[in-house]
Amino acid sequence: MKRIAVPAVLLALGAAVLLSVMAQNAPDAPAPAPTAAAEKKDVVCFEGRKGATDVTQRELKPGLPNVKCSPTTGAALWYGDPYDGTVAMAKMPNMDNIPEGHAVVSPRTPHLKQLAACGTACHNGTYPKGFPTSKEATPIPTMEAMMPELKDFQHGRGGIWCLDCHHTTQRNKFTDNFGKPISMDEPQSLCGKCHGDKLRDWRDGIHGKRIGDFTSTGKKRWFTCSECHNPHNVQDGARNRGFAQLQPEPPPQLPKGMKSAEFEKTHPIAH
Repeated sequence: MKRIAVPAVLLALGAAVLLSVMAQNAPDAPAPAPTAAAEKKDVVCFEGRKGATDVTQRELKPGLPNVKCSPTTGAALWYGDPYDGTVAMAKMPNMDNIPEGHAVVSPRTPHLKQLAACGTACHNGTYPKGFPTSKEATPIPTMEAMMPELKDFQHGRGGIWCLDCHHTTQRNKFTDNFGKPISMDEPQSLCGKCHGDKLRDWRDGIHGKRIGDFTSTGKKRWFTCSECHNPHNVQDGARNRGFAQLQPEPPPQLPKGMKSAEFEKTHPIAH
């Protein structure tokens, strides 16, 4: 029996080693095909500036997307419903002639990831320990770590700092010239403190962007200051002027069979 058992054990061990080597040298098994859900990726574009006013494409109803995105710049080109997700804009001075509810805005606060923590965890109506209690400009390493762009803060070219715009104790609010809080959904009320001419132009429709009804008294969505401008780096870094321009969109193509666009020179309604 021993003569038979020993060779059998050796044969079994050899077979195990051979199978192991063959398994290591065998080509990898093909990965399972991705499902349709895994292949589909969300289409995201921005409305005013990248990273701050992103909107994800979705269907308002079959065949009608909420927004169409530019394949060139990634910017929003067209809206299925310009009022989707908007709320009535707060009352503004010298805008009493606008019918109730005809000026709407997209709230910014849902997009501010640190807003809840700012208003409750640290700045809950008091001064955190070690935080400056005056409006004198003071380095705040914690804030610089949370928002790296503050290390190169350029708004006001060194003439202002955090507490000129943010409320002293309600850090999830802005402040006016009298120390009263302003909602972060109303940046125009803050920016107008210094930029009165831009506030006037924005109010009159010269500066900024609006979408919706084209009639003078029609309902419109108004884009507010921080939807287009980054207040922490409004001078656009090394350029130190304005904000970064977008790559221009290509010109629209003529419909198939049309040789020129001369028809555009004639208004469809005689004047």
